[in-house]
Amino acid sequence: MESRDAQEPPRKRRRRTPASTSSYVFRPLLEDIALAPEGHRSKVHITCVELWEGNLYIGTSAAEILHYVALPPDPADTTASPSYIFASRLQPTFNAASSPAPGVQQLLLLPKVAKACVLCNGTLTFYSLPELSPAFGNTVVSGCSWIGGENLNASDEQDDDGQTIMICIKSRTRLVRIGDEPRRIRNIEYPGCLAIVRRDNFACVADAHAYALLDVENQQKISLFPISSLDNNAAGGQVEDISAKHESSRPSSGIGDPRGHGRSTSLGTFVTGLGRRSPQSRSQERSGRNTPEPELRAASPLRLHDRPRSGSTTDDLSRRPSVSDKPLPPPPDRPSSQEGPQTAPTSFSTRLAPHICSPTPNEFLLTTGTSPEEPGVGIFVNLDGDVVRGTLQFDRYPTSVVVDSNEQSVVVSPTGARKPDEGYVLASTLQHRDDGDREVIEVQSWNIDNNNETEHLDIPFSFEQNSAEEVGMIPGNAKLRTIHSKTTASFAEVGDRLRMVRFRLPSGDTADSGELQETQAVKGKREQEEKAFGHRLGAQSSRIVLWSGSSIWWLIRNPLVLRLDEAIDTSLASTSDESQTTVHRGEILQIVSRLQDYEANTETEFLTLKYIRQKTSMILFADTLIRDPSSSGITPAELRAMEGLLIESGLDPRVLLSVIPVLREEVVEGSQGVWIHAGLTWTVEQYAQKLLDTSDSNTFRGPLRYNEWSNVIKRYLVAWRQRKGFGSIADEAEVFQSIDAALLHLLLHQDGQNSPRSGVPSAARAELYSLVDNGVDCFERAIVLLEQYRRLYVLSRLYQNRKMAGKVLGTWRRIIEGEADAGNELRDGENEVRKYLAKIRDVTLIHEYGTWLARRNAELGVQVFTDDSSRVKFVPQEVVQLLKEQAPDAVKVYLEHLVFRKKRGQYANDLITYYLDSVLHVLESSEEARSILRESYVSYRALQPPKPTYRQFIMDNAVPVAWWQDRLRLLELLGGSHGADLSYDLGKILTRIEPYEEDLVPESIILDGRQGRHQQALRLLTHGLGDYHTAINYCLMGGASIFHPISGSLTPNEASKREDQATLFGYLLTEFLQIDDISNRLERTSELLERFGSWYDVKDVLSMIPESWSVELVSAFLTSAFRQLVHDKNEVMVVKALSGAENLQVAAALVEKCTVLGPQIEHSEERQ
Repeated sequence: MESRDAQEPPRKRRRRTPASTSSYVFRPLLEDIALAPEGHRSKVHITCVELWEGNLYIGTSAAEILHYVALPPDPADTTASPSYIFASRLQPTFNAASSPAPGVQQLLLLPKVAKACVLCNGTLTFYSLPELSPAFGNTVVSGCSWIGGENLNASDEQDDDGQTIMICIKSRTRLVRIGDEPRRIRNIEYPGCLAIVRRDNFACVADAHAYALLDVENQQKISLFPISSLDNNAAGGQVEDISAKHESSRPSSGIGDPRGHGRSTSLGTFVTGLGRRSPQSRSQERSGRNTPEPELRAASPLRLHDRPRSGSTTDDLSRRPSVSDKPLPPPPDRPSSQEGPQTAPTSFSTRLAPHICSPTPNEFLLTTGTSPEEPGVGIFVNLDGDVVRGTLQFDRYPTSVVVDSNEQSVVVSPTGARKPDEGYVLASTLQHRDDGDREVIEVQSWNIDNNNETEHLDIPFSFEQNSAEEVGMIPGNAKLRTIHSKTTASFAEVGDRLRMVRFRLPSGDTADSGELQETQAVKGKREQEEKAFGHRLGAQSSRIVLWSGSSIWWLIRNPLVLRLDEAIDTSLASTSDESQTTVHRGEILQIVSRLQDYEANTETEFLTLKYIRQKTSMILFADTLIRDPSSSGITPAELRAMEGLLIESGLDPRVLLSVIPVLREEVVEGSQGVWIHAGLTWTVEQYAQKLLDTSDSNTFRGPLRYNEWSNVIKRYLVAWRQRKGFGSIADEAEVFQSIDAALLHLLLHQDGQNSPRSGVPSAARAELYSLVDNGVDCFERAIVLLEQYRRLYVLSRLYQNRKMAGKVLGTWRRIIEGEADAGNELRDGENEVRKYLAKIRDVTLIHEYGTWLARRNAELGVQVFTDDSSRVKFVPQEVVQLLKEQAPDAVKVYLEHLVFRKKRGQYANDLITYYLDSVLHVLESSEEARSILRESYVSYRALQPPKPTYRQFIMDNAVPVAWWQDRLRLLELLGGSHGADLSYDLGKILTRIEPYEEDLVPESIILDGRQGRHQQALRLLTHGLGDYHTAINYCLMGGASIFHPISGSLTPNEASKREDQATLFGYLLTEFLQIDDISNRLERTSELLERFGSWYDVKDVLSMIPESWSVELVSAFLTSAFRQLVHDKNEVMVVKALSGAENLQVAAALVEKCTVLGPQIEHSEERQ
């Protein structure tokens, strides 16, 4: 190796890659290289490139290798790439007489053994890495057409004793192991090989005419299809044994090649054999066994791995049954490839160079066509020679092909299927344009269905290229190659989009100075962490290089986020008004739909999918709000798709709410702030400002007036609420406070717009109840909103959820007392208060609101203290005292409950006192009331028998005033209708009613009876009231009461003795005989004697009846009395007779007993 004059390193400039939707971008590796040596006048171009451990090797058409060494970038600059300085210039050994002279054809690096193989003008030489010093004693091999064939399946642990390659010479192909010295493993009878790609024992090879599949271990070949369909010399579908019959398969070594540096080497016969062709091989070069037919073969008649491992002969194959070949259909419209030969000798101008790549361990990609100007086709075949997959089509037959795939990266889908990463086929080819043909890079996916889409990448201009020849317009000048070492390029734009930044919400609250300082410190620390994190996200690796003219570029996959982001921006078309943007919703939805089945394998891909979904959902949602609702053109299907995208995207709901003017006030930022992807900030701020300019921030306008559109927001918020408790949600407290406040605000608006019909609540109202009943995180804000919308009943339900009984009752009191409640939802509010008080245990609240309710509605108020199901039990004395102080009007009701329902007679005095107070107060103050009472007596006395009792009369003709009802209850209490055990202070009552005896006649009667003044009581009943029926009942009950019990019959304890009844009936007869109306007197007396004559003595009655009465008037009494006397006489006679008979029976029994016992003698001594 020799070095020429020192050269200045070519200028290398870092350029920021513009946004692009293409799958690959160019990054300069080395530009403006001084290719031509001094004194060289012809054009020099790059023929091959290799890179290994910072050593860049460039082969040129001037038969030189330029060696550059990488200088590491500044560690502080994470986006910088290494720079290269010129190290040396090497002229490899070659046969100057060879024609044509393409220069350096191949650079094959063998890193495992630190060797390099250089093929230059048909001569193979060996060098040591990295300085390219001659190896193996300057050994050369002439007549070489191709080197390569490394085992792509080999791991680093394999071939510890060397690295196996394949060397192609004109007569044959040899399998050689390169180690401390090159050693031949075996010869393979395949002459004129121009390309090889090997997987273990199977190699796909090509000569000038066709492709074939070789089993290098068993020396067998399957002919495939021709490179050019115009080549009639190729024959396909043949299976042959190509083993060398007279050559041992044992590895051997031989003498050195005399054309080397004159040194004796251990290569021996190996080197000599590599440089010569036997006559036999020359004669067989164009034979049918070495050159396949032009037919394309779809499936091999015999699989290589099915044949025996021992060398089977041609005779063995000839004895097999003939199998007709199954030709492939004509070349489809698409092909594919990977590394192609960098130069290939051709025998005629239309001959095509073969291209072989291996995208997977079991497949090869081959190219075929007709001519360089016609389209090319890429065909995939497996290790059996069968055509698999679909085909690829190139606009023109490519000059070089590479495959970019990651064989080790496989995704396991939820169904268990293994899904490979997306792989690409890149081909350099020509594209016709108006200004002539231009070389471009065609990019196609070979393992993902993308509807046969092909990308075309323009090859970039070199920095100092000025002529058409130097910009890659010379056919075949631009080439692609996969090299050994990979580069890692940093895309700062990825981090600029995916890292998180703090987003200042339009409604963000201003913190005080102390909090602001702390927040700024936290923010600064987080921003530094995010920047460092973003730098890691933009790394992309590649082993593909492109050279054109005097420059070399890396071809690196364009990060998915940049491609999709640019596609989204492309779908936003600006109008004549720069402030307005037209969103092509269909294109955006199409971008999102393509990501449905995309499975992220790396953190960057995961964040990319998240970022893209968030950005597209934000754009679609904001565009929905901006559009005119009456002519938006948004279909229900698009709304559903947008809704699903919003939910799936995981976008912080606070960001979404910040662009809705009426809901942005509900956003709670918190001390940590809202952090979103940096790429979203401009989008959110832009749409937030547009909506703020076109909407009223205090009202629902635009699309939100329509339930169909506002329901999208509602369902989105509800879906987020279901994530409560998920640990993966950052700033959970602030997020769900914002969600609950916005959802509550939206439901209040919807319920206000949809007034209930026919008393049936709207769906929004049911959702509103469900929201507050289950609790909200934004409690304080919810109170403000409900007060603002005047939804006091809903507010009370919110308080109920928080067990704030005092607030609940206070809110209900506001509604009941007349404060406006827009929903008008509290029906029978007083009863609701009563039921709620029965459920709580707070005695103070029960006292406060029980007495408040008693003042408004005494009946319900008293039930608060008397409800048996209440959790708090009260002592009656305390309740009475409480009611006397707080609700005096309810005391009477409470006492009635105690006396009449609970039968607690000890409270009768208090209740009677309240009744008397009510009645006497009216009588004292109202002459009309007294007149009403007197008229009732006159009216009752005027009634003709039969007539109801006075009690029934006053009940049927009750006056609708409170004091009248109190008097009726007073009569019940005094008369004993609720039991004889009811006691009261008789003297006190008498003292109070004494001035009103003429007005309170029934009360006087009852009290006279209680005092034993029965004759006075009967006098008042007979003459004061004229209630004869009650007078008779009074006698039957012994003067206990003038009223029967409310239900049931008289008990023995209540019935008086007959003697007392007889006495009372005597008094009654005396009063009846004094009735002023003679007819009434006769009628009442006759009826009394007839019905109750048994209580009277005939002698007494006859002495009391006036002599002027005829016997007929008392005939019924006399008949009954005499009949009773006769009955009594007969009864005495019967009793007397029965007693005599009983006496005789006893005497007879005595006689019989004495007879049985016999006489007994008693001695006088014994008696003494």
